[in-house]
Amino acid sequence: MIFSTRPLLAFFLFIFVTSSNAAILNIAPESVEAESWMIFDPQTEQVIAEHNADIQRAPASLTKMMVAYLTLEAIHAGQLKTTDPITASSIVNYVKFDESKMGLKVGERITIDQLLSGLIVMSANDAAVTLAEKISGNLPQFIEKMNTTAQQLGMSNTHFTNPAGITMPDHYSSAADLVKLADHLIKKYPEYLNYSKQQSYTWDDLTHKATNLLLKKDNTIDGLKTGYTAAAGFNLALTAKRLTADSTLPERRLIVVVLGTKSKFKRAQVANQLMNLAFAYTQDIVAIKANQPLFQLPIINGQQKSFTFTYKNNKILTTSLYAQDTPIQLQNFDMTTGVIVENKQPVLPLNPQQIKLNITLDQKQLIAPINREMVLANVTILQNNQPIDKLKISAPVVLERASLFERFMHWIRHILPFMSNKTTEAIIYQ
Repeated sequence: MIFSTRPLLAFFLFIFVTSSNAAILNIAPESVEAESWMIFDPQTEQVIAEHNADIQRAPASLTKMMVAYLTLEAIHAGQLKTTDPITASSIVNYVKFDESKMGLKVGERITIDQLLSGLIVMSANDAAVTLAEKISGNLPQFIEKMNTTAQQLGMSNTHFTNPAGITMPDHYSSAADLVKLADHLIKKYPEYLNYSKQQSYTWDDLTHKATNLLLKKDNTIDGLKTGYTAAAGFNLALTAKRLTADSTLPERRLIVVVLGTKSKFKRAQVANQLMNLAFAYTQDIVAIKANQPLFQLPIINGQQKSFTFTYKNNKILTTSLYAQDTPIQLQNFDMTTGVIVENKQPVLPLNPQQIKLNITLDQKQLIAPINREMVLANVTILQNNQPIDKLKISAPVVLERASLFERFMHWIRHILPFMSNKTTEAIIYQ
């Protein structure tokens, strides 16, 4: 291996484009009692499994995750404080008697913090409209903000017409879009989980127990939101964070969204099975370590003789630990033992497999001067000799030309074999 100790007299900005990945686990859709669903790994941003995830459906109160997102966004922007008191306006009268609510009365004082608890734990529609009015001044402007933000987050199958999740013809989302919202919400505003993990909340002598039944059964679960309307069925956005056996990855979070189940018990059961199956039969691995050199390219006629490409951050991938070719029947996953049982025989998760890199260079050398975007290499990541991901490594490359004397010396070294330098050859590190 050859590493240059001279400072690099060029500017490299590296961009990694990851190819799309197929689902990690093949779960038989007919074995999952939900109309649409998705399991997602937010660390790797990989879909573990899904069914009908892009189908537009009524999100019901999962809509309120967007209200919470915009509220926390306003707090982080300094426009609101959690301790700010609000006087409930007549907008609370628009909430009908049969809707979920805190029971806010016109003229009643309440803080942003209390409204967020009411919104998330009580799923209160009066909290939703009160926050909407406070943030944007009126409902139409807030709804416009909801839709603008949804587009910014890449929620291409989503359109909101109200902040509470009331069923309307043009109010829809999808499991994939709600996963995107949940992912952004947790990463950008993790304090949301302080609200969603509450098992109950009391306002004005009204105590509401959390409708996420799994909170009291599993202390690794800390959110996210439940929803129900007759049109939507029973929906659940679920997340959990658990320790892993890999000391370099001490904790792992997964997100599950299920839409259109038959009851509040069924949505909890299905989401919990999907969550535990994914934790048991997938694993996050460090495929490329931070600061790991991948290849070295010689620089011709440049002020620097060579450039060693080093991967900046850990490249983490989600991998399957399920060995069978047949689709997984969800009912075969035993929640007690945490393993799949087929024909009365346990199918144990695979042991972690060794990762290999197959690097193909697009450039054998860099000839100065350069000032343009360049594809430098393609990396195929293999596990158990099977490709699991591909990376295209590209960069805007800026190289200054060497002086006339330095170029002359390079020419001399090139024509005289005994003065040749190994840095004139590309090197791939394995």
